[in-house]
Amino acid sequence: MEMGRERFEELVGEALDEVPAELLSLMNNVVFLVEDASPDGDDLLGLYEGTALTNRGWDYAGVLPDRITIYRLPTLRVCDTEDDVVEEVAITVVHEIAHHFGIDDHRLHELGWA
Repeated sequence: MEMGRERFEELVGEALDEVPAELLSLMNNVVFLVEDASPDGDDLLGLYEGTALTNRGWDYAGVLPDRITIYRLPTLRVCDTEDDVVEEVAITVVHEIAHHFGIDDHRLHELGWA
């Protein structure tokens, strides 16, 4: 599947628009990014880097924002159509947001968001 960066970024934005506003309002100190691929060369579709809300204590202050990165090229490699990309991006966005809330991969697999 081929898709330009601009269109892929639009799909990430659309996926974020589908997240309930109540949930987004609970997110704190986090930024969403789109990159072509992980610098580690992994086939990751997305990555959460930071301190989950459940692990933040009284001393959490003055830190750079957490990062949720959605990777374009690995996502496109696992998709056949634009509809597949839309679905995969939505799943990845929810998956990475869940990590921000402290939900681990095991629980996400149980919930069907892996």
